[in-house]
Order: sequence, then C-alpha cells, then structure tokens
Amino acid sequence: MVLPQLLLLLLLLLGPAPPAACGRVPDDVITRVELRGAPLSHLLLDPRSGQLYVGGVDHLHHLSPALLPLSHAPTGPRLDSPDCLPPILAQDCPAARLTANHNQLLLLDQWETGEEGEEGEEGEERGLIVCGSVLQGICDRRSLANVSELLYATSDPVDTQYVAANDPRVSTVAVVITTGSKQETGGRLRLMLVGRGYTSRGPGDVPPVTARRLAPTPPPRLAFSQEEELGKLVVGSYSEYNNRFVYAFRHGAHAYFLLVRRDTMHRKEYLSFVARLCVSDRGFYSYVELPLLCKGGYNLARGAWLAPDLARPALFVTMAKGQASTPVATDHSALCVYGMAELDEMLSRTQEVCYSQEGRGSSGLEEAYIEYAVSSVCLRLPAGSVSEYPCGGEHTPSPIASSIPLPATPTITMTTQLTAITTATEAGHTIALLGDKEGNLHKVLVGSDWSGKLYDSVQVDQGSEVRELLLDRTREHAYVLTSSKVSRLPVAWCERQTGCQACLSLRDPYCGWCVLEGKCSRQHECSRNSSNHWLWSFETTNQCVSIQSLEPANQSRDVRVQVTLTIAHLPTLLEQDALSCAFGLLPRQQTVVTGTSINCQSPSPELLPERPTGSDHLTLPVSLMFGHVTIASTSMTFYDCGAVGQLNTSSPCMACVSSVWECHWCPLDQTCSSDPSCQHALRNHKVQPGSVASCPVIVSLLSSALVPTAFPTALSLLGRNLDLFPGEADYVCVVVIEGFPFYLNATVGKTDDPHAHIFTCSPHQFQFSIKQLEYSAPVYLKRNEVRIDTLPTLSFRLYDCSAGQSDCSQCRAVPEAYGCVWCTGSESSSCAFNQSCAGIPADTCPPPHITEVVPVSGPLEGGVLVTIWGSNLGVRPQDLEGGVSVVGEPCTPKPDKYLISTRIVCELQPAVGPKEGPVLVTVGTHRPGRSSQLFTYRDPQVVAVVPSQGPLSGGTLLTIQGQRLLTGLTSDLTAYVGLQPCSLVEQVSDSRLVCRTGPSEGSADVPVRIVIGRSERTVADALYRYLDDPVITDASPSESFYEGGRVIQVIGSSLDVVQQPIICVGVEPLPGQRVKRTSRLAFLTTKQQVFNGSTTVVTGSCRVVTSRQMECVTPRLSPEGQVFSYHPNPELFVLNRETPDVPYRFKPGGVIAIQGVGLTRAVSRGEVVVRLGDEECEVKTLDDTHLYCEPPEEQPSSLTALDLPSLTVGLGNLQVDLGVVQYDSSLSPIPLAAQLGLGAGAAVVVLSVLVVILMYRRKSKQALRDYKKVLLQLETLEINVGDQCRKEFTDLMTDMTDLTDVGGPSLPLLDFQSYAQRVFFPGQQGALLSQKLDVPETRRAAVEQGLSGLHKLLNNKAFLIKFIHTLEAQQDFSQRDRGYVASLLTVALHDKLEYFTEVMKTLLQHLVLQYASKNPKLMLRRTETVVEKMLTNWMSICLYSFLKEVAGEPLYMLFRAIKYQVDKGPVDAVTGRAKRTLNDSHLLREDIDYRPMTLSVLVKNDEDVQPCPVRVLDTDTITQVKEKILDQTYKGAAFSQRPSAHALDLEWRSGQAGHLTLSDDDVTAIVQGRWKKLNTLQHYKVPDGATVALIPASQASTKGSVHQVYQTAEKTPILEEEEEVRLWHLVKSSEEPDAPRRSSMRERERAKAIPEIYLTRLLSMKGTLQKFVDDVFVAILNTKQPPPIAVRFFFDFLDDMAEKHAIDDPETVHIWKTNSLPLRFWVNILKNPQFVFDVQVTDSIDAVLSVIAQTFIDSCTTSEHKVGRDSPVNKLLYAREIPRYKQMVERYYSDIHSAASGCYQEMNSTLTGLSGSFASEMSSLVALHELYKYINKYYDQVMSSLDEDSGGQKMQLAYRLQQVAALLENKVTDL
Repeated sequence: MVLPQLLLLLLLLLGPAPPAACGRVPDDVITRVELRGAPLSHLLLDPRSGQLYVGGVDHLHHLSPALLPLSHAPTGPRLDSPDCLPPILAQDCPAARLTANHNQLLLLDQWETGEEGEEGEEGEERGLIVCGSVLQGICDRRSLANVSELLYATSDPVDTQYVAANDPRVSTVAVVITTGSKQETGGRLRLMLVGRGYTSRGPGDVPPVTARRLAPTPPPRLAFSQEEELGKLVVGSYSEYNNRFVYAFRHGAHAYFLLVRRDTMHRKEYLSFVARLCVSDRGFYSYVELPLLCKGGYNLARGAWLAPDLARPALFVTMAKGQASTPVATDHSALCVYGMAELDEMLSRTQEVCYSQEGRGSSGLEEAYIEYAVSSVCLRLPAGSVSEYPCGGEHTPSPIASSIPLPATPTITMTTQLTAITTATEAGHTIALLGDKEGNLHKVLVGSDWSGKLYDSVQVDQGSEVRELLLDRTREHAYVLTSSKVSRLPVAWCERQTGCQACLSLRDPYCGWCVLEGKCSRQHECSRNSSNHWLWSFETTNQCVSIQSLEPANQSRDVRVQVTLTIAHLPTLLEQDALSCAFGLLPRQQTVVTGTSINCQSPSPELLPERPTGSDHLTLPVSLMFGHVTIASTSMTFYDCGAVGQLNTSSPCMACVSSVWECHWCPLDQTCSSDPSCQHALRNHKVQPGSVASCPVIVSLLSSALVPTAFPTALSLLGRNLDLFPGEADYVCVVVIEGFPFYLNATVGKTDDPHAHIFTCSPHQFQFSIKQLEYSAPVYLKRNEVRIDTLPTLSFRLYDCSAGQSDCSQCRAVPEAYGCVWCTGSESSSCAFNQSCAGIPADTCPPPHITEVVPVSGPLEGGVLVTIWGSNLGVRPQDLEGGVSVVGEPCTPKPDKYLISTRIVCELQPAVGPKEGPVLVTVGTHRPGRSSQLFTYRDPQVVAVVPSQGPLSGGTLLTIQGQRLLTGLTSDLTAYVGLQPCSLVEQVSDSRLVCRTGPSEGSADVPVRIVIGRSERTVADALYRYLDDPVITDASPSESFYEGGRVIQVIGSSLDVVQQPIICVGVEPLPGQRVKRTSRLAFLTTKQQVFNGSTTVVTGSCRVVTSRQMECVTPRLSPEGQVFSYHPNPELFVLNRETPDVPYRFKPGGVIAIQGVGLTRAVSRGEVVVRLGDEECEVKTLDDTHLYCEPPEEQPSSLTALDLPSLTVGLGNLQVDLGVVQYDSSLSPIPLAAQLGLGAGAAVVVLSVLVVILMYRRKSKQALRDYKKVLLQLETLEINVGDQCRKEFTDLMTDMTDLTDVGGPSLPLLDFQSYAQRVFFPGQQGALLSQKLDVPETRRAAVEQGLSGLHKLLNNKAFLIKFIHTLEAQQDFSQRDRGYVASLLTVALHDKLEYFTEVMKTLLQHLVLQYASKNPKLMLRRTETVVEKMLTNWMSICLYSFLKEVAGEPLYMLFRAIKYQVDKGPVDAVTGRAKRTLNDSHLLREDIDYRPMTLSVLVKNDEDVQPCPVRVLDTDTITQVKEKILDQTYKGAAFSQRPSAHALDLEWRSGQAGHLTLSDDDVTAIVQGRWKKLNTLQHYKVPDGATVALIPASQASTKGSVHQVYQTAEKTPILEEEEEVRLWHLVKSSEEPDAPRRSSMRERERAKAIPEIYLTRLLSMKGTLQKFVDDVFVAILNTKQPPPIAVRFFFDFLDDMAEKHAIDDPETVHIWKTNSLPLRFWVNILKNPQFVFDVQVTDSIDAVLSVIAQTFIDSCTTSEHKVGRDSPVNKLLYAREIPRYKQMVERYYSDIHSAASGCYQEMNSTLTGLSGSFASEMSSLVALHELYKYINKYYDQVMSSLDEDSGGQKMQLAYRLQQVAALLENKVTDL
C-alpha cells in the first residue's frame, strides 16, 4: 500500500519537529483508517454489535469493530446561513451560502432500563441521533444498520426543534434518558437532555440546557422538540452565561453535565462545574451546580469519563490551566478524579443549604446562591426539605450553585494538553487512558487513593489532537479518534514479550509472567494465577525464576557427571508436578528436587553435538522444564582438550597447559588431554603453576633478523627444553616465504645451559616477489616431522634494496643497517646490497631534476602552496633549507608534505609586481634544478557582483566578475559574503566565478571579497544586501492529482527575494510498503532540507508574481495506490462511449455534457480548460461526475488533419481528447415511434414538474400564511385598542399643551461642559473638566511648565500616534483605560480640533488596514481601541450644536411623553415594573385597582401660599407622591435645581388642627409574616382633593424613612432594617409571574407568550408614543435639511477608505457608517437623555427608552427583519415600523453619499470654530496631568518605542519626554 501525503512546508518558518517522547508501536499492532470529513468530531460505539459510528464535516461513517467500512452518508454541505431560519431558500436568505455541516451530536437512541440506563430489550427500536451545525442545529434519526437510511428527518423544522449550536466552535453535548410518564403511551418517555453553548448568530434564546422529546411522538408531538412541559434551564442573560459543555452522562437517578463558564458571582474567573438534574424532574427544579477544584490551578475541563464499574464510581476529568482569565487552555494539564459519592453528597448539601438555610452555612458564610440571573432566592424552608423534595418542586429555589468547590489533588500532571479520557479495570486495578493534542495515548495506573503513575505513552497519530477515546466490547482494544483517522490498538500487548525479564520490564498493569506456562499474559489468561505463579509486571519487587548457580559450569565432553542447579524464586509445586533438565535439544533428564537445589545427569558424550569449527568448546543451554515450558535457563560448557592443541599449530604445548580448561600436555605423544596420567605429562597451569615454561620451544633467532635477498645467509635458532625428547633425531628448519615453505637441514649445538640448544640452518639465497623493501618471514623447527613449539613472534626480515628506491637520493635514504648503496655500472645504476654490488658504489648523487610544477601562477601577496615534482630532490627536508625559489622569490618548504627525492611542497612568498620565471631547487653543493614550466605572479581583480541582494538563509547563486580570477588552484580560492563563506558551484574561469551564499544572522549590506592565499580583493563601492527570508502565510489549493500541472497560489512576503523558487514532492518508502508523500515549497537559495536516502524527489517550477504572491505548478507523479493529498488523475469519458468512432452531434445553442469520475478531486472549475478545435468551450458547471461547457455558436476549425474539431479537456498537465464534435446544421427527421416516445416522456416530465411546483407553492403559501397570521394578530390587537390609543394620545396632547410651544432655549439643556463630562467620562463621580490642578504650590510652576511641554509633545503627531500604539500594545492596558485615555486626549487637544481630527483619521486608517485583511465588517463594532472612543467624543463635540438646535426638542418631548404616560399608571416602587411601558420585562402583569386623585398642594410663592392641583394615584407610595408634586411645582426647572424628595416630608392637612406627616414606612405599616407593605395614600385613606404640603424633613423622619427601591424583575428586592422583613408595594416579588417555581412552565414563559391583555398594554403605550418616536427618528435621519457637516465629512472618509482598500461590498460600508454614527452616538443619546438634558431617568423610563433604542438599532442593520411567534415581544411591537425606518436610514446614507463631496475645507473651518467656542470650558491641565500618569506607568515602553523610531530620534522626542518627566517628578536627569 502506498500513502502519499501532500504537505506544503512553510518556508523555513517551522523548525524540525521535536523528537517524539512517546514509544512507537509496530504497524501490525495499530489499525488505522483515514476517513473523509476532517476534522472528525464524534465517535460512538454500539455496545450490542460493537460497531462504530463516526461523525465529521459533511460525512457520517459506519465501521465494523475491525474498522472496515459498513456504510456511509454525506451530511453536507448545505445551503445555510446562521442568520436565517430553515428551510433555507436563496431568495429569502441572501446571506445563504453552501456551508460545511459539522457533526455536533452523535448518540444512540434506545430505551433504557434500570437506574444506570442499561440497554432495553433486543426487539425494541433503536436508532442513531445525528445533529449538525447547519440549519440551526436540527437533528435527524438514522438506521444503525445503514447510516444513509433516514428514519426521521424534517424538511420544515419549527424553532423548538433547533437542538445543536449553529457554530462548530460552540460545543453541544447530550444524554438520552428514559423516565416514567403516565400521560404517554406505555407509561414511558424517552428524552434527550441537551447542553449547548451560546451562539451570537441565529436564535439567541435557546436555553443552555433543554429536554427534547425522542419517543413516543404521536401527532402533534415532534421529535427533538423542546416542549413547554419538558423543562429547560431559564437564563436571565444568554450571552453572559456562555457555557462550554464538555460531557453529559447519567448516573443513578440523575443526569449530569460537565461545563466550563465564568464564575459571574465571585472572582469572574473561568471554572469547571458539574450540574445535576433528576431524571424524573420535568421542571428542572432540581438543577444544581458545583464547581470543581483541581489543585495547582487546573481550571478548564477538556475531557471527562464516568467510571461506574469501580468499587467507588468516579468521574475522571482532564483539566488544563487557562491563559490568564480566559477560557483558552495552555499545555499544562492534569487528571483529576472526583468520587461520585462525594460529588452527590456535596450537591445535596448545596440544595439543603439553599432550601433551608438561605444559602448560608453554619459559619454564616455564603455556601449556595441562585445562578443565571433569575428572580429566585435561597429560602428558609423546614429542615430536611431535600429529603422530602430530593428533586425540588415549584416552591423550591433554583437554579442553585455552590460557592464551595469540590477539591481534588491531581492524579498526574503533564506538560501536554490532555484532551480525551476513558478508563478500564484490570484485575482490580484502574487504568486511565489519556489522549493529548499531539496525537499520543498515555496510560496511567490509578490507585485507590486516586494517585497515579504514568507507565506508557504511545504515538497514535503524530500532531493530530485526540478527540475521543473508547474501549471495544471486550475491553481489550481502544479506539482513538483524531482529526482525520480512527485507530484501533490493544490496551496491552503482553504476548509480544517472550521472556520473563522482558515481560516484567514492561511495567504494564495489564501484564504479568505466567511462570509454569512460560508466557507474558493478563492474569485471567494464566491458569495458575496466584502470587508466585503469576508475576505482575507493575510490581517492582517481583523477580523471575532464575538459576543462581550451576555445578559444574564447565565439563570435559569426554565424561558424564551429575549437575546441580540452585534455583531462586521457584513457585510452589504440587505433588504430581514434575520438573526436568534439558541440555540443548538433547533428550530431557529427570530431576531430583531438594529444597532450592535440583540434581540431574549431564548428557552422554556420544550424544553431544559437534563443536563449532575453530572452537575448542561447545556451550549448551541448560533449561529447567515444566512439561514443555522452560521455567529458567542458563548455559553449560563442554570443552575438548584435543581441539585446544589442534587449533594452535605454532605452539600446541603452551596453548594446552595455559588453556582456561583443565587440559594437560603429553610431550611424548604430542597430544592435549583432560587425563593427566600420561608419561612426563605437563599439567595445566591451574594445577601446576609455571608449567608453560616447561614446554619444548624455539624462543629466539640468534642470527641477524635482517636478511638481504639473493645473498647466501645461514639462520641460527635458540631452543629450550628439547631434552625432554629421548634419543637422537633429525632437525629441519622451515622458512615460509609468500606461503611456500623452504626446508633447510639443521645442525644441533650445545650451550652452557643444559636445557638450551642452538640450531643452525644451512645457508640459502632467499627471494620474494613483492615490490617492497621488507618482507617478514616466519621460521620454525621440526623434529622427526613433528613441529616444535615456536614463539608467535619468531620471524626474520627479508629485504630488497632495489624495491622502491628509483634514484640515488632514495637509495641513500635507506637506513645504514640495511647496507644499501647506489651501485653504478656500465649499463644502468640501481640501489643494491653493498656485498652484491658488481659496479662502483657512488659517493654522491646527481643534481635535482624538476618534472612538474603545480600551480603555475600565484598572487602577488603569495600564500599559496606550490607543489614541485621531480627526482633527486634531497634525502630529507633539511637538505632543502633555502634551496627553493619561484621566479627569484624564496619558497618555504613544508616538511610535513615532503616526499623523499620526489616531491617538495612550499609556500609562495610575496613579490613586488607581476613577473614570470622558472622554479629552482638546490640540494647541497649541486647545481640547481630548473623547471621547464614558467611560474607567473599575477594580480587578480574583482569588477562586479550579480545579483546584489538575496535572502538571509543564503542559497543565492552569486556571480563574481573580474580579471585573472583563476590564479593558483581553484582550491586556493575562497569567496566571502560578509563573514560568511560563499561556496563555489562551477568551474572558475579567469573572468568569472559562481558561488552559493551562506546564511546571515540579520539583514545587512555586506562586502563581497575573494581570498587567494594572502591576497584579498573586494568590489569597490558594491555591497551585497541580505534581506529578510520569504515568509509563506498561505498556499492554496493544498492538493493535486498525479499528472500535476495544478497552479498553487502562494501568498506571503518577500517572495521575490529568491532567484528560483521550486515546489518539491518527496515520495518516501516506509516499512510495510507504505509510502508517505510530502510536498513542500523550497527555494534554491534556502538551507538544504534533505529527505531520507530512499526518497524520490520530483520538482516543479514556481513563478514570482509580486513580492507577496507566487504561483507554483505541481509536478507529475506516477500513481501508486491509495492516496491522500495527491489524488489519482480525474477520469474523463469520451463523448460517445458506445460508439467512440462516431462524431458527437451537437445542436448549437446548447451545452456539451462531459461525464467522468473524480472531476472535482484537487481541481476547481476555474482551472479546467476545455477547447473545441481552435476555440475555447466555456466551462459553466463542474461537479464530481459532470462537466458542462458552452461551445461557440459556430463550429470551430480543427487543429488536426481531421475535418471535425476535437474536444480536449486540460487539467494542469493532464490533456484528454474526448473525440470529435459535429454541429447539427438542421434538424434531422425523427421517426414516428421516437416522436411518440418523446411526447409521452415530455408529458411525464411536465406532470412531475407540476407536482413539484404545487408542493413547493403549498409549502411557500403555508409559510406565508404563518407569517401573515402573526402580522394579522398584531393588526387585530391594534385595531381593538385603536380607540383607546387615540383617547390616550388625545389626553396626552391635552395634558402636554404646555410643552407644544417650548422652544430651544427653554429646554433644560446641559451646558457644554456638563454634556462633555457625562459623555466623555460616563459614570465617573466628580467633574474632571472643572477641577483645578491639585499640586503643592511650591511645585505648581514646575508642574505647569512640564505639562506645557507635554502639551507640545502631544501636538507632535508622530509622538502622539507612537504613544497611543505603545499603550495599546500593553497587556494590562484595559478597555476602560483605552476609553479614559481617549477622553483625556480629547480634553487636552480640544483647543486644536483640526489636529485632533487628523490624528483620529490616521489612527482610523491603521484600524481599517488591520480589519481589511480579516473581517472588515467587525470594524467599529465596539469601543476596543483608543481611536474608537476618540471617534465617539469627536462625534459628541461636533453634534452638540445639532442636538441643541434640531434634535433636542423632539428628544425632550419624547422623554416628557414617556414620563407622563408611565406616571399615569401604577408603578411598583420595589420592582420598578409599570402598567404603562414598552418593555415586556418591566411590565406590571397584574390588574391593580387604582384611582386617580387630585391633591391640592400648598405652594409658597414669594409671600403668598397658593394651592396647586397635582394628579396622583391612590396606590402611589408617599415618595412617589412627593416626586410627582416636585415635578409639577418645579415644572420647567432643571432637575439639579430642585430639592430632593428625601429632604422633604409630606404633610396632610385636614381642618385647622389636623396635620399628619405621611411616610413610606411607619408604625402603621401593614406587616404580614415577613412581608411589610409600603404605605400609600390608600393606606392613609387620603381623600380626593385633600390638601397637602411639602415641609422640610425632620432628622428623625429622615433617619426612619425608607428610600424608594427601583430594580428589575430579575433582581431580589433589597431587605430593609431587619433581614427577615421584605418590603413590597403593589405585588410581592413571589407573586410575580416568573417568580421561581411557584407557577407552571407556561407562566414562567410569559415573557415569551404574553396574554392579549398584557400585549394590549404594550400596544396602547406604543400607539400613544408613536408620533413622538417618529419625530425623533425624522429629526435624526432627515436629509431635507443638510446633515451635520461632521456626518458628511466622516461618511466621505469611510467611503474613501473602502475605495482605497478595494472593499466594494456596500453592506460593509453600511455597517461602518452605522457603527460610527447611529450605534456609537445616537443610541447612546436615546438611552441616556440625561447626557443632554438636566433630567432624572428612572428605571421605568429607562426600560421604555431601551426598547426605542433597540428599534433604532434594528432599523440601521442590513439583515432582514423577520418575526415569528417566538420572536421577542419588543421586536414584535415595531415589526411594521422597522421596514419604514430602514428605508429612512438607507435614504439618509444614500443622500449623503450622492451629495457633492469636498467638505474638508468646510469641516476644518467648523472645527476651528468649535475649538475656539469650547476651549475655555475644558480643564486641559488636569487632563494632561492624568495623561502623564499613564506615561509614567509605561515610561520604559514609551521611551523604548521612541528610541526605536528613526523619525522620533531626529525630532528628539525621547529627550523632550525626559525633560517633561524631570519637571513633573522633580527628578535630576542626565540631560
């Protein structure tokens, strides 16, 4: 099998991969299958069949347990958009695109039995639940036998069927449960509990946890539907609780979710939580969360697994450390284990504390609280409520969260990110299998105390994250899911270890050594598995059975003995067990066991096998056997003494007696034996020390060891101990020369030593044929044909004087001991032995003779080595001292390179100028030798270098041009670029050399030089520039086909730096005939990257388009089996497949359909070129099997000899001829039968089309009817309340007559300073703009001088922009800091708004550049940068006049109208809910009986007291009455000018003496249990028309008064005075419709499905306010009057930016304009009128303004405004008006765009005027002083950035900032 893999290597950006820390497992152990649909996301195992289901992108796979494919189903891509609701139609959803479908859920759908959720019966229906990310996450149900078979799917899903997250980055988990239900058929209900994260697009109101119906589904029930009675987790703010769900499971009677979210109540850190629900809880009353603490800072759960089969069931969780306070996981991770008993106990404890202790523990500290921003509180129910209501109830609080985490100590920590886990048990031990993000599988043994030890790591899929881990049904194999593969590997492979030691060294808890069966196995596989029969490999104290000793260990093979084995760790044996000994393969011997000793007999000598050739012994294994199993083994040696002597022929006696074996020498028999009983035996040295010296032996050569050839010579030998031999005998000398023996008679002579003898060999003339000076010849002695021992070193040296001595000098160089002389004769001279010379020996040698000089040129500076060849060039180096010269210059010889007489190597010395001459060599007094060659001193020159630049990594082919470059040898020439060598790549010529540049450490201009010897030449005024290496950021497409030729677009930077980029494809054979193919982009100028030696590399060319773009053409490869990224060539079929020889008939006006297979594999439509003859056939459509092209109208000409044109398809290098095409000039006659057939076929087709159209229209009409139904309901409601709205509006206009003629000056407009303070610094206490500089008077002058310098610096654009960018680059520079600095800069530069505008434009240009390459639509979406807040402030300044003159009046009228309408109805003083409102969440949903009243308020006017009528309600609290009186009496005055209601008391005056002070809370207040009602006029029974007065509040009443409490319905009422007392006004908070658990699910969902009576209230309020809302929108968006110059100017600027960056999408520019003006400024003003007017905005008014502001936001968006029955009521209210408002916005933008531009000069004039108008109202010194605090905080970073900026250096910005710092901080600096 061949597996090529295409990989584009990013040019030198990635270093070599670190060595894998994990063990590699043989390929035959791991089974891998690669699947389509990467990244794969889910792996599911069917426990019944063991089959697997894998979900990925656009694909669903079904595999057998052995990973063989069983079925497959494509699931995408689908036409979809997250912003549209299915079904998706292109005409209804313009944003829809073909979208990849990521698998989000993959579950087994089956009935469960038992508490743990076991499988149901075999016959019951089972299926596969599959949910994707498209179509708002809808699900379908598929067959387990064939996943392509759909059991349930919906083409028209309702919104309650949206299950999974529509964003693949957002997780979704689920668990299937079965619960009892009396209402359902069969009494059972199967549900799916789903947890999903929040998605910003699409329906935003899907709860985090929901229950979905699976079965039964009788009509009108729908599968996967979220029904009201099934329960869900109600959340106050979906975006605030963006949970990331990790795992869902069932345990016992509960379902659990593991999730990660921000702890919103405490430290705001991201934590991991476990949430629990009762399986039987339909209302989610039992929902409780518990944070998990994994000690060491591991806070983010990444994977989890429930191990229910343990003695203590536990939840195993892999945790990672988060980056700072973000949900981003680092590579530091841990495994933490939480016992389910402890988990459940703590969850129940949390419930108990919240049920009966108000959330506080015994210490009084908070232990439990209500989460998810719902209006529930912990209560004080009777103790034991959890036992009574373990699954909660409508009266119990929820959802509950614990403040105290469940702690755990990490089982193991790792420096890689653990991503998946599963567990197994083996022989009572728990093993955790962990997967990490690098594709490794780690195995951990977990102890009973949850401690762990890592014992093995396996590399499964290198570099690919392990996503899921599962065990098969047998629990013997693990399935590992990675990005594109499923792998199957055994949990242990014990059987691969064949020995005990290897088995125990595994340290694998699965494995152990089965002693008596002799195998490495799991414990249950060993029949005797007691402690000493099965040795557990993980127990370090276990040791293998071993033979400690063997006696005897060595034995002569000639005798048989008893062998004793001492055994260690022998297991206990039964009586019938028998052991045996085995010696090799010989028959086994019975044993006798005595304790730890075992005795048996050695084998018979005749049974022993032959000893190995060349060896004197035989080693046999000795095995202790139990049956056929070897328990332990050792070895025993059987030696052969006879072989000892035979193997050592030169000295058999000495070898025998010195042997390691117990061998003895018999000298008379000349034999070596183990029996020492022979005569005169020499015993072994172990028995008889010194016996070696007693052997008869020839010890030395008495004559000279030097023997000349061809000269008679007699040899003399010295022998010892030969007297052992009795009698006389003949002795012969044997000399061996070149393998041939020479036998010489020997005579024996006596010496003074009786044991020594001298043997003299007869003289002989020895010769040898080898042409060398010496030859070593061995010599030995024989006695009667028996060889006498000889020392191994005994030999003599035979030499030949003439060998190798070709001249006199060489001959005289031979050492004197040899006696060689230069013998001259009549014919020739030669070197000979002095006694053999027939001529006259020469006393002196001839003069030197030179034959060759290399090189023949050198530089003037010298330094190169000159080699001189010849003869008689001296005998030794000393002979040449001062005797060598080159062209008259001395040349210093190199002794280490000298060869006697034939070679001199000398170093050339400098010469004054160029010259030419011979080389001279003088030896002694002889005349000098002169060379025939002439040597030249030359002056090389370098003229030019091409090219002049290249990348840092080197590799550029540099051409150096010059003169006389080939001076000396090429090896003498070295080129350098800077300090780096430039290696030569071509033959050097006199005028040119080419070298390859080396790498450089940094960008620089460096000189190019060449060095020849001591000479160095550089190019004058020419430098080579090292530029940054090319960087590849993207390369697409990333696949090709074998034929190649596909163009790959490579994007990056500096791509034009290289000379010739290429693309390389390497095919690397791997073991098992598998091939890995990688592709990379490489450059000839880069560092060499080498494939392995067996790699076949194929290259293709690349073309640089620009410095940022390059095109590479994939090379051609031969197909080699299965493929990955290099695909087989697309297969194209000829046009006429049945009759290829017949031309294809084409009717003009149509298209040609080309069929094939794999047409879209690694090719796109734009890359296909189809030609018909000499013209192109335009490609219209391309899919995997069809290609449609439109040919020319007229038949093209043929390019071949044929008359008809051929159709050819070109795919890169692949060119396919599909046959000839003939155009039909006229319609050919059609037979009648064909006409009838065609007519019938056409009728069927038409009928089918009509049916499809009817079905489509029916669906469309149904959808349209639903939509119109919603609008009709709204219209009906509006008609019903139309009269009431008109009456309300008439009353409102009548009551507001005093406002209709209000002009601009009468509006309570804030002055500019107050306005700027509130806009620039919202929510900040104290007026920064009016503050004085707070510094000591002694330093005021210096500080003001320093601030003046800082002001000048800020007016330097380069400084200011560098300063802002530096601050934004700091990690701790928060978003709040950015806004604050922007506002400070606005104040500081308010006197130069033109300059401020220019800076803002520059920064915005940087911002556009930053977003243009990413997602430009996101720009200006939030205030995340300094410039965005600067833009807000700039708009606020420029539009102040517009607010004052145009928009202020309608905005104030809207505010007054809202306030008046709200006050006309009851408003709850505690919750802030009102009867008259636009906001459904602030709607008072109770029918409160109230009565309007008119009070006569005594108002003191100058000296007179006048009664003033004030309208109130009898249900108003006393504080509310005071507020209404103040509103009336101080009408027209600013809110800040009137007294506070809490500073006044309300006094009721009845008669002359009846004065009663009224208050919200006094002794008359009604108290019911722990509820206290606020006093109202109704409580005091104040009559209509009563007289009241406001008097200054007494101290006592002020202390005892109760301040009014306004808050939203989601918040808990504030407790006053006593903790047990709860205040209420109109309704108790527990009586609110969405109070916790005191009402049904439907009532809790009233915010979504309001009864008509309440919707009527909203519609009534809307109709009453409609005119005022329209007036505000018209004032803002009116283009009949010229829009503000600032708006026109800034919109022109945005248009210019879009044009500059080639952003031609009008939606993007529309979003920019919306984000910069309507959403950035007007929405802020609409929601906060107190920014413009001096008014008070209560919560009730703010709620109404929020709805109007949201309507304005919806009107400015480009997305289609769709409403349905589940749309928020606030959106339904203005559903009909929003399209009209949208048209206003679009017309406003269009009119500004179409207006004449060129308003820049007008804008500058306006800015100049604004600068002068308001500059005096700004306290710039305070702003500058605040700005300096940031400079001081980041002083080093600011200074560093200024120093690095060349422009800043020229302007001395850093120096000027130092001066400012010195003045402001009173420092003495070294300026």
